[in-house]
Amino acid sequence: MTSSKPSATPWPWEASYPSDIAWNTHIPTYPLYELLNRTVKAYPLQPAMDFMDKIWRWDQIGAGADHLAIALQNIGIGKGSRVGICLPNTPYFLMSYFGIAKTGATIVHFNPLYAEREMAQQIESSQCDIIITLDLKILYSKLAKMLKTTRLNQLIICRFSALLPFPKNILFNVARFFDIAHIPHDDRHIPWDRLMRSLGPLREVPIDPEHDIALLQYTGGTTGLPKGAKLTHANITANAEQAATWFKARDGHDKMLGVIPFCHVFAMTAVMNLAVRRGFQIIATPRFELRDTLRLIDKKKPQIFPAVPAIFNAITTNADVAAGQYDLTSLVYCVSGGAPLPVEVKRKFEGTTGCVLVEGYGLTESSPIVCVNPTTGDNRAGSIGLPLPQTIVEIVDPATGQTMPAGERGEVCVRGPQVMQGYWQKPDDTAKVLRDGRLHTGDIGIMDADGYVYIVDRLKDMIITNGYNVYPRNVEEAIYEHPAVEECVVAGLPDAKRGEVIKTWIKCRSGAALNERDVLDFLKSRLSPMEMPKIIEFRQNPLPKTMIGKLSRKDLLAQEKNL
Repeated sequence: MTSSKPSATPWPWEASYPSDIAWNTHIPTYPLYELLNRTVKAYPLQPAMDFMDKIWRWDQIGAGADHLAIALQNIGIGKGSRVGICLPNTPYFLMSYFGIAKTGATIVHFNPLYAEREMAQQIESSQCDIIITLDLKILYSKLAKMLKTTRLNQLIICRFSALLPFPKNILFNVARFFDIAHIPHDDRHIPWDRLMRSLGPLREVPIDPEHDIALLQYTGGTTGLPKGAKLTHANITANAEQAATWFKARDGHDKMLGVIPFCHVFAMTAVMNLAVRRGFQIIATPRFELRDTLRLIDKKKPQIFPAVPAIFNAITTNADVAAGQYDLTSLVYCVSGGAPLPVEVKRKFEGTTGCVLVEGYGLTESSPIVCVNPTTGDNRAGSIGLPLPQTIVEIVDPATGQTMPAGERGEVCVRGPQVMQGYWQKPDDTAKVLRDGRLHTGDIGIMDADGYVYIVDRLKDMIITNGYNVYPRNVEEAIYEHPAVEECVVAGLPDAKRGEVIKTWIKCRSGAALNERDVLDFLKSRLSPMEMPKIIEFRQNPLPKTMIGKLSRKDLLAQEKNL
């Protein structure tokens, strides 16, 4: 998906680039596992990850990835296999991600917050037979059911307590005994510790970076049905190299705060892969909690912090931060992604911390980073920034396909080495978004005369809440499972803290009645927490419809604005 251009007609963003970065700089691509191999070789004894005060070195992460790869090869995993990761941000995630890549198998990310229905759908869609997870009930209980109801055949079980330093590891086993799952001793449950004792050579697998699929990263799209974006080794390593070119720092020295989940494509590249590429120490947390995050910044002194706007907003509005109880001055720059960054949030966060907060933009289909504001120079509030090196962004008339002039609206289209190969087993959906050598994003934007891009609207109905993508149809389908529901529509409403909140409008069947608690209790096992509606409105009359009889989300949103 790369493209060239006549040298006499530079792209408008080239003149706006920082002086030490060239848009046409060479972006190398290579097998995904080489990201880790090179860093292990360069910085073997440097800290790779600080997880709950236990430090893991790069050579330890590398050895764990090698042992996992050997063990997987010994049970027949290789090219053509798909291996799932259902883990929070832990050292296990790094070792699993790169260990799977070393076998030539394809990684499949499973969000630990998925509801059982979503987990089952993705297992079947990806044809995933083995998943790596933790021995915590909150994760294992869902996956244990998948062993009985889906094609899933085996689980690799990692001990959470083994991640903790002494004496936290002992105390955890005692104080959190009832949070630890009872794991059966059978051939469907493979202890991670046993895999780390695997013997035999690591067989090198030939990888074609441009064509071999490293990762199936699931997204939704306009239909809300799950689609696996096929990201090649070249797609992912190109985006890591592009990010490393853009974000200047001290290799093998600086610290990266990782609170957004690695299973999310933004964190995969902007936190995990960028940190591995540059040899940064990752200060990782299994989940975001505001007070813990503030304590980590105050105590551990990270320089780089990628997150979603809701997190930056939570920090700026925290009373303890305002009172000066936390020292946040170690932060040099922060990267906002996953949702639009309000200008006021950017201004307040920079004023509070003294660091630079830059907004970027990306999609699952582009591995994901497409545009970012510069960390030095002209960092334009409200803009998603400039296209990354070797990335071409064009604003295209959706009707004619013609490129629009500066300042005119159109669909944001992307070309570059990070653009996916297509959707897994969905050729029709692939053909809709990969057209004329471009990735059609479904977002409406403008580009100014200096090459800065602004997102002004969305073609999709996707809701972005707290940085997570939520697809209305998925929520609607779950609501429709309730026998009392006749009609429902789900949409996102603007919200200062979350970006958007999920609202549903429901009309009950004749003679039936529901209240808010009834709906939320019913949805608890069907939706993940991030998909749960925050506002539920019950209507006595039929919901508005279009001329052809379809339920009209547009009319409901228009009514909402007029309230």
